[in-house]
Amino acid sequence: MKCSARGGSPQVMFRSHRDLRILFGLWTGLLIIACPGSAHAVSGRVTIQSSGITRSAILVEHARLKKSRRPVVIILHPGSIGAGQVRHILGLEEKARSASPVMVYPEAIDRYWSDAAKPGDTRDAIFIHDLIAKLISEGIADRRRIFLVGGSSGGIMALKLACAGADDFAGVVAIFASLPVDLAATCKPSRPVPFLLVLGTADPFVPYNGGDATLVDVKAALLPGSATLDLFAKAAGCGDGHTTTTFADHDTKDNSRAYLDKLNGCKVPVELLRVEGGGHRLPRIGALGAGARLPEGGDRAAAPGMRNRDVDAPMLIWDFLRHLGA
Repeated sequence: MKCSARGGSPQVMFRSHRDLRILFGLWTGLLIIACPGSAHAVSGRVTIQSSGITRSAILVEHARLKKSRRPVVIILHPGSIGAGQVRHILGLEEKARSASPVMVYPEAIDRYWSDAAKPGDTRDAIFIHDLIAKLISEGIADRRRIFLVGGSSGGIMALKLACAGADDFAGVVAIFASLPVDLAATCKPSRPVPFLLVLGTADPFVPYNGGDATLVDVKAALLPGSATLDLFAKAAGCGDGHTTTTFADHDTKDNSRAYLDKLNGCKVPVELLRVEGGGHRLPRIGALGAGARLPEGGDRAAAPGMRNRDVDAPMLIWDFLRHLGA
């Protein structure tokens, strides 16, 4: 089987019936072949039944590695933009290409994580766990190396999942998110879970010092970022204080500075990428494509704030996951 692109669209060419069996035997849903250089990435959509509802996710894996159980990175999209768009905005696949983990992008119903900030609602959480169970049963996922990344309301959803089921995840990254106040009392991770939090101090949608979120699908009161970090620090047995790395000020015109705070004495890494003056935009270095300029999950009627250009956040996120075994 080989791929060729004509007129800008990837096409699939089959040399034998064996190619067809390999392609359609992977999942019951429709699969599409993508050809990013020599990586031979295969992307497609898997469909499952969860809580009596048909749910789906985009799955990206590398053809040469299909026979073994692999690390899986589950990425929860912000509200309203969907799984396909977050692939382009986050750009994590490009950073992770050499290691080739399986990347999974679950799709929220109507693009909104309806129970992200609600203590009693578990429909989306059950869906994520059902999806993980399928990946394990299909021989794709290594159950000890399942990682969770979420942005905006997807980040709040990731926090909810990590609080309730830390045993299921080898590492968690929450971007532009903090834990809802209503979930704080029950957030007691059952074990130390490696955790990276990404926050801008001038985020107009997710207040750095706590307060009401103004995301398209979450209007709940949120804890300060420091309080969210403390919940995972306590589970990880961290000591006092933190060690800070200051990133070089590559762009003196972006009115922001980036710092990485690593908590001291932790059994597993607990870190905060703190962007002083940064808004609800993922920090990146250099020029950006049109897709990367989309507001990442905030109220689209409002400005998302300043983008820091001193640190490559997708690379930092990938390095965090890579050192954990992703």
